[in-house]
Amino acid sequence: MESQVQPPEYANPTSSETIGVSDSAPLATLPPSTQDEQWRRVGSQISEFLAQLPDYIGRFFNEYKQPIITVGLILAAIITVKVVLAVLDALNDIPLLAPTFELVGIGYSVWFVNRYLLQASKRQELSQELQSLKKQVIGSQQLPES
Repeated sequence: MESQVQPPEYANPTSSETIGVSDSAPLATLPPSTQDEQWRRVGSQISEFLAQLPDYIGRFFNEYKQPIITVGLILAAIITVKVVLAVLDALNDIPLLAPTFELVGIGYSVWFVNRYLLQASKRQELSQELQSLKKQVIGSQQLPES
């Protein structure tokens, strides 16, 4: 009861044989695929966007130059602080280095108090030095008198 299925036989036309189409029966044409049109439309939109991307980025940077620079500086400062803290933590793990740093810090603090803070004349000198440093950093801007 086995049924044997035989594959259909296809005629292989040779060069001497011609396949004719009668003029009375028009050829059936398939409408263009809507999915292909959608892909072409999406592809053209993407290519237009990518072509205009440098202009978009340039206008964005020119419009928001100051905030972008500010955010960049803040991020750079945060990264710098993290790196410095990591280096200090690594140095702190070295035996005898942490107590040495503490002794140096205590020694400098004692010297600073003795040099600048014990006498009134020395405090005045420190105040003048700080004002001079402030003028160098900020600049000496004088308000116009009205």
